[in-house]
Amino acid sequence: MLEVKGLSKAFGGLAAVDQVSLDVGAQEIVALIGPNGAGKTTLFACIAGFTRPDGGRVRFLGRDVMGLPPHRICARGIARTFQITQPFARLSVLENIMVGAYHTTRLRREATAQAVDVGRRVGLGRQLDMRADALTLAGRKRLELARALATRPKLLLLDEVMAGLNPIEVEEIVGIVRAIKDAGVVILLIEHVMQAVVSLAERVYVLSNGRIIASGSPTEIAGDPSVIEAYLGPGAAARLKQGRAHA
Repeated sequence: MLEVKGLSKAFGGLAAVDQVSLDVGAQEIVALIGPNGAGKTTLFACIAGFTRPDGGRVRFLGRDVMGLPPHRICARGIARTFQITQPFARLSVLENIMVGAYHTTRLRREATAQAVDVGRRVGLGRQLDMRADALTLAGRKRLELARALATRPKLLLLDEVMAGLNPIEVEEIVGIVRAIKDAGVVILLIEHVMQAVVSLAERVYVLSNGRIIASGSPTEIAGDPSVIEAYLGPGAAARLKQGRAHA
């Protein structure tokens, strides 16, 4: 469904994304993980049209989408959430979700009905009339997800929708994401909450210093020495192995 080949983006002399290639197939949840500053959000921005790549290729459903503006990529079926939630504070939760729904309809009646349905699906049914700035962090995360989902995407790019949530809230969002996938939406997610990655993702890519350093199942990734060192520093894999040997 999504094919990224040799994608690159530099800011000045810093290669934020360096020759990245990945793919996401139909009916999949794929995770993108890596240390802070690895380039994950920049990669999402390049795929979704918010940042123009310096090189490479992005194809979606067999068609080249690289260089298209975000609204046209959204119209093709790719929607994204943002790591830092920024709802329209003075609008209601329902009106915020309708902003996404207006990507697929110009009729207020249809946008309202669509927003109500999506709001209920993400657990905001009782907060639809509430002002967005009155929501808790967990509520704002759900609203961010709902606004993207209201565009009726085929592929959803989720940027840390579980960051800052407690374990119960994480479990609830995991259930919502799984239900979205079961409804036919393919998901590529950036996540630091490994509980969620292991629970949701069939495949995982690991990004470090702008490059993909590993890919595989969550189990394979967890034992990969290059991944351990990307998170914990050079020599960490050997130290952990030595520690287990003496345990």
